[in-house]
Formats: sequence, structure tokens, C-alpha cells
Amino acid sequence: MNNRLKELLRFVFTGGLCFLIEYAALIALKEWLRMDVLIATPLAFLISVAVNYLMCVRWVFSGAKDGSRKAQLGFVLTSVMGLALNWVIMWALTALFGQDGVLLSVAGFAVKVYMVNKAVATLLVMIWNYFSKRYVLKG
Repeated sequence: MNNRLKELLRFVFTGGLCFLIEYAALIALKEWLRMDVLIATPLAFLISVAVNYLMCVRWVFSGAKDGSRKAQLGFVLTSVMGLALNWVIMWALTALFGQDGVLLSVAGFAVKVYMVNKAVATLLVMIWNYFSKRYVLKG
């Protein structure tokens, strides 16, 4: 398997794990702490960014410049832009479809509109994340 494909598979795995972390944090903030989704979204995003950074520099992008200030700053800046994209998409989807409507209830767990909105936002931002993080961490 060539190196770019390995890197892409590692990125997808890391992104999936970080998505689960972010998604769980979003649900906890929204459901348990009763935060509005537009406040909970950036908080959950920031939690997952820390894990994402560590995994990207240690495992995903071999030869990543994890020690350089330039790479760290680049990672932070691309993450802030990813957060902004994520929040704008969530804002737009929330404005269009709402946040608390129940789409489906399975075994006492309600799948709400904001949960689907988050999945859509994450898929769109994932494309940005791959190319921007690869650029700043590998040069």
C-alpha cells in the first residue's frame, strides 16, 4: 500500500475517533447541561481538536513537524478555520431545520435534528481538515 493511501486511512480513522469524541461531547453538553447547540458546538469541537492534533503529529502524518512553532501555529489556525466552518454550517442547518425536533426514537434514545446537522457539518469540514492539516504538518 502506498504511503499516501496509508496516510489517508490513518486520517480517516483519526477523524472518525475525533468525530465520536466531539459528537459525544456535543450530546453531553446539549442534553445533560442543556446548552444551546450553537454554544455547545465550538466547545465540543475544541475538545476533539486536542486529540486530533496529537494523533496527527504522532501517527497520521509521518515526518510531521510537530516540534516547530510554525507547524503548531498552522495547525491551530487551520483548526480555528475548521471551527468557523463547522459553526457556520451548524448555524445554517439549525436556522433551516431547527435543533430539538425528534427524527427517530430507538430504545428510548431520541435522534434529534441537531445530531444529523452535526454529522453533515462534520463531513463537509473533514475535507478542509485533511488538506489544510496535511499542508501545515508536512509542508
